[in-house]
Amino acid sequence: MAKQFSLPLSEKVARKNTTQRALDITLLFLLLSLLLYRLLSVSNHGFVWLLAFLCESYFTFNWFLIVNCKWNPVDFITYPQNLEKRFPELPPVDMFVTTADPVLEPPLITINTVLSLLAVDYPSEKLACYLSDDGCSPLTFYSLVEASKFAKLWVPFCNKYNVQVRAPFRYFLDDPVSSNLAGANSEFKQEWKKMKAEYEELCLKIEAASRKSVPCDLTGEFAVFSNVGRSNHPTIIKIVGESKQSFPDDVPRLVYISREKRPKHPHHFKAGAMNVLSRVSGLMTNAPYMLNVDCDMFANNPQVVRQAMCQLLDSKSEREIGFVQFPQSFYDGPKDDPYGNQLVVLYEYMGRGIAGLQGISYSGTGCFHRRKVIYGQWPEDVENQARNHTSINGKLVDNEVLIKVFGKSKRFSESAAYALNGKKGFSSKLPDSLDEAFHVASCDYEFGTSWGTKIGWIYGSMTEDVMTGLMIHKKGWKSTLPMPKPKGFLGCAPSGGPAAMTQQKRWATGLFEILVSRNSPIFAFLCGKLQFRMLLFYLWFLSWGLFSIPELCYAALPAYCIIANSQFLPKVQDPAILIPVAIFVIYNLLTIREYLKAGMSIRAWWNFMKMGRITRTSAYLLASLTVVLKLLGLSETVFEVTQKDQSNSDGDIETNKDAIKFTFDESPLFVPGTTLLLVQLTALLSFSVGLRPLAHDVGHGLGLGEVFCSLWLVLCYLPFLKGLFRSGKYGIPKSTIFKSTSLALVFVLLCIKLG
Repeated sequence: MAKQFSLPLSEKVARKNTTQRALDITLLFLLLSLLLYRLLSVSNHGFVWLLAFLCESYFTFNWFLIVNCKWNPVDFITYPQNLEKRFPELPPVDMFVTTADPVLEPPLITINTVLSLLAVDYPSEKLACYLSDDGCSPLTFYSLVEASKFAKLWVPFCNKYNVQVRAPFRYFLDDPVSSNLAGANSEFKQEWKKMKAEYEELCLKIEAASRKSVPCDLTGEFAVFSNVGRSNHPTIIKIVGESKQSFPDDVPRLVYISREKRPKHPHHFKAGAMNVLSRVSGLMTNAPYMLNVDCDMFANNPQVVRQAMCQLLDSKSEREIGFVQFPQSFYDGPKDDPYGNQLVVLYEYMGRGIAGLQGISYSGTGCFHRRKVIYGQWPEDVENQARNHTSINGKLVDNEVLIKVFGKSKRFSESAAYALNGKKGFSSKLPDSLDEAFHVASCDYEFGTSWGTKIGWIYGSMTEDVMTGLMIHKKGWKSTLPMPKPKGFLGCAPSGGPAAMTQQKRWATGLFEILVSRNSPIFAFLCGKLQFRMLLFYLWFLSWGLFSIPELCYAALPAYCIIANSQFLPKVQDPAILIPVAIFVIYNLLTIREYLKAGMSIRAWWNFMKMGRITRTSAYLLASLTVVLKLLGLSETVFEVTQKDQSNSDGDIETNKDAIKFTFDESPLFVPGTTLLLVQLTALLSFSVGLRPLAHDVGHGLGLGEVFCSLWLVLCYLPFLKGLFRSGKYGIPKSTIFKSTSLALVFVLLCIKLG
């Protein structure tokens, strides 16, 4: 028994990164040297020099924050083979899937995610899957009902043949002849063909239903959808395909939830949906652990739940680990990541480094939570739990306080007390919990409670996941970042300029909202238990939107200097030119090295560099403006659902070529980038025709450095340059060109006047 208890479940291993540290520090030293040179020579130059100094100061501080994040990379190694030896009875897990729009998030994607979760390698009687449909779509419910029928065949099939990829749309891409399990097993081949036929029939049913205005007859269990609006409907909770037996190949419980929505009641977007899922599941199953995934993020590794349990059940984890966050990884992304949004290198270097601090931030999907942590428990409260005392936020509470904090449902308050005390046994049959579940899912249930402020998913930002994770870290909890092979979860990254830019704008808006809110990491450090280096990480992370201001100013400097016959860089004859040249060369070599070591190509590196500059000067700029207008009370932020692409994974060459092409629409997101490009082109034209010749001495006047920077920016904005000469979705709309031309003209006139 002692030997079994000593079996390791997980370990944290530090990575060697001596070369990486040396390059990072060298670059930081060069940036500081450039700032010192600026200060010593500022009296000999004008406003342009000062503006360059201010921008470079921000870049230097930002690089310091990045070095802090990357300094202590770690690996988390898990041993799922030891899990049941240490814990013969595995704990229950509630799995949450969220969707909001059947058009932007096609039901076929959603049901594949659900099916992959139902089929994970974990005791089925310990699992329950809850789907939150914020679109209140009969099509989504119809798809779920049909998927539940298929699941009764799919789950036993996966368990019988140890299927590794348990999302059907991915699994059936391969022929059984090439499968490891195929061999000469004719029984497997026959069952495979039967299963594929069943899945194809399921797809045809859902596709046929999606083409109808009403997917099915709104009678029987569908009658509740007869007179509902997307933002005006009562609570709908349906137990789908409830299993009445409990044998090994049984299917986990499946519940559909569409929370009540009324026009004059705030619903708090995804955070509100997650809190409803927490309460409804707390009444029905009340598992001590909760997994949440977006509708497009399927379980790619059948051992993913066991991988998470290895870290949550380890000896010290009870007082340390608040949540386990798997990386966001993507399938079928276009070759070389043309939109720079596949996050491979970000997780490889920044993610591993942050995991070596207090832990990775919560990303909103692919994350396992302790229910008691979501309910507000601090690490210190674990001692009270051992004494059978209920405590929240570090304070002992009684039943009266529980009702005030969690709401007027006594039944739910009892379930919350069970979760906070770590007790087992609070369970009820799903049908018996329905009446109370309707109550806790109503739109006015949270009034006068602590939901969204002190417990549950925290409100006040479009990135509710990051804010919730920050509040968990504030209490002293840590988090982990397991990176198993194969990857735990896979989703689809936005493709196309509008979708990618909209997602980046939403992220930057939400992050900036947190930075300027009462839940800022500065207060979490001063008044909570957020570690200092985690504070530095959150400052880097949450200030993505602020980066747009120095980035835009610095990008405008080359064009200004060419048109106004000025300079912001040392002349080629000046030895000080070696400092910015060294910064440019070392930074690019450093980032190329990171991409190559992560298994990516140089083309992927270039796409990341290009899209990073485009995003910072457009999506981040509009995000900052949005938050400023919100702070001034002039507008409110609007949550925009990202389009999920329903990939066929057929490897069609023409489709891949189209995916690589940058697309545009009439969104204001493309105005700043187009304006910046036109300004650089105007400046280079004035230089090329001799209106602004190079200065041949070390004194004032235009230098070669400014011309090179302007050419580099045009190269970065090459998708926009091509868009000027293309039509349709691959061309920049005329209205955007008109707005950008007007702004560029104003800028050029100002340059001439000031010059």
